[in-house]
Amino acid sequence: MTTNTKMTHIRWPFLILVAGTIATLGTAQTPRDPGAEQTGDDKPIVVPFELLRSRHMAVQVKVNGKGPYRLIFDTGAPTNLINNKLAKEAGVLKKDEKPAIPLFGMGGAKVLDSLEISGAKLEKVPVMVMDHPTVTAISKALGPIDGLVGFPFFARYKTTVDYQKRELTFVPNGYQPADPLKGLMEKLSRGSGKQPAAVVGPAALWGFTVDEAKDDDDEAGVTVTSVLAGSAAAEGGLKPGDRLLTIDGRWTDTLADTLRATSLVKPGRTVEVVVRRDGKEVKLTVTPVKGF
Repeated sequence: MTTNTKMTHIRWPFLILVAGTIATLGTAQTPRDPGAEQTGDDKPIVVPFELLRSRHMAVQVKVNGKGPYRLIFDTGAPTNLINNKLAKEAGVLKKDEKPAIPLFGMGGAKVLDSLEISGAKLEKVPVMVMDHPTVTAISKALGPIDGLVGFPFFARYKTTVDYQKRELTFVPNGYQPADPLKGLMEKLSRGSGKQPAAVVGPAALWGFTVDEAKDDDDEAGVTVTSVLAGSAAAEGGLKPGDRLLTIDGRWTDTLADTLRATSLVKPGRTVEVVVRRDGKEVKLTVTPVKGF
């Protein structure tokens, strides 16, 4: 059965944290805890969001039990961010504490006791305190915006965005992200010398290969080039020529994305694989097997 509802793939622009300083951020990531795999007890948490005229998503957030505050949910932001006003009201900064860096009133890197969006609540969450000029401009134009919710929050969940209902759905995925600000500082402290590449290996055997298209980089997904006979992919119905869109809810827009998505699935766990075939989206179920 197919659906006529089209899922729009959007890459939200990353709001630069410090203009002219951060262009890209390669953060160290903590592997998923094998003992924290998704189970039937991980109930979905549905959170409403407001779609601003700027096309950003705004959610109601509590910080250290205070609030709610209105923050932008930004899937491109490598860190959480709150302004000085919120930080002082929630006790993240002392009332008489001065900015660590004068530029944009940067209070520096802090750790929140708790960050909560409806039923999704995390403790000991890293955050950057600063009056970001872009966030401030949006706030002046569209009403109070006190910061951003970024990678350290949403990376812990399989996140689904429903633009028609204007709802976010979070399902815990057992992933524990490292502090991106700490990773940045370590990267800067090492200087500009070449660093060894991070190697990610599949946790299980799938039995298919993919390749990126050369002339349609804007198209979502990668192309399945071969499927090994008798493999988990073949048993699940994957075919050469399929355009692979997601694995277990994770985008597969590049070879790196695909490798990352497959590496987070344990052997024996059945996951949903979405492909585009003959112009239609098709949902498959694949159970990768244990390697030798």
